[in-house]
Amino acid sequence: MKRRKNRYITLYIITIYILSYSIFVGYRIFYSEKVASDKKTSIYIPFGSTVENVIDTLLSKKVILNIDKFRKHVVLSGYSTVKGGHYVVKKNMTYRKLVEMLYLGQQTPVNLVISGNIRTKDRLAGIISKQIEADSGQIIKVLNDSVFLRELGFNLNNATLLFLPNTYNVYWNRDVKQLFRDMKREYDKFWNQNRIKKLQPLKLTKEEVMVLASIIIEESAKYDELPRIAGVYVNRLHAGMPLQADPTVKYAIGDFALKRILTVHTEYDSPYNTYRYKGLPPGPICIPNQQSIDATLNYEQHDYLYFCAKDDFSGYHVFAKTLHQHNQNANAYRNALNKRKIY
Repeated sequence: MKRRKNRYITLYIITIYILSYSIFVGYRIFYSEKVASDKKTSIYIPFGSTVENVIDTLLSKKVILNIDKFRKHVVLSGYSTVKGGHYVVKKNMTYRKLVEMLYLGQQTPVNLVISGNIRTKDRLAGIISKQIEADSGQIIKVLNDSVFLRELGFNLNNATLLFLPNTYNVYWNRDVKQLFRDMKREYDKFWNQNRIKKLQPLKLTKEEVMVLASIIIEESAKYDELPRIAGVYVNRLHAGMPLQADPTVKYAIGDFALKRILTVHTEYDSPYNTYRYKGLPPGPICIPNQQSIDATLNYEQHDYLYFCAKDDFSGYHVFAKTLHQHNQNANAYRNALNKRKIY
């Protein structure tokens, strides 16, 4: 009788062990199951998405192949409130880690690339909207929000200067106004004490330097002559002369493909036309890059008041101290244009 009892106890222990081991193995297998993706995969979850939307996205990206497995992990984790954003599914990530990442909203920043020479608000908004969740309309709305811009120290004319050409790490679903605040912090970092010290001899504000830099970068693609061109415009500003910058005429007219500025163009009435109005235009004619800003801050000190494109079409310019010299240079360039039938 006692032997039979011991046999039952032993059988019971073995059964419990087998069940426990089976549960343990099943648990290990369940929580160690990997997603189908064998490489890093980016997924974008828009604001207002549901769990079903997330599943559709994961299926379309071939991150998961078995919906039931994913749903089981969703139920166990309590994942019901979807947090939008950009998420990176790593190679061989488990279902458990995937759901945990989504549940906690552990998104990965994206690279927001701002290039130079962006001329208009519409163009800037279009470039940004292709890289984050917000659409161009939302961005334009903030670019035209005078009250909010004033809080940041900007206005409707120079708001684009917030977006200095660079690559920034931002969250894909960042609120647009918060994105602008982020850009203001980056702007303040750019304007360090070394650059601020160089403002005094120019007698210009940071924003005015950038407006001037936007003209300079449109004048020449040859970076080695930008400080000399900057020196010409600084001389003209300090002398009270109009800048007479051709790129401002193109901007005023809205025709950036103009190859030749004629007298009729210089008569166009716009505050951006520096042939008609002295001083700087009310805002930038493009977003200047760091090289053009630093070229303006480190402008070459000389006596030149004029410059003109070289008649060899090298892209470089010839500089003059007197109007007589400049007229000779300009005539040479006009003759070269005529020979090439550029009218």
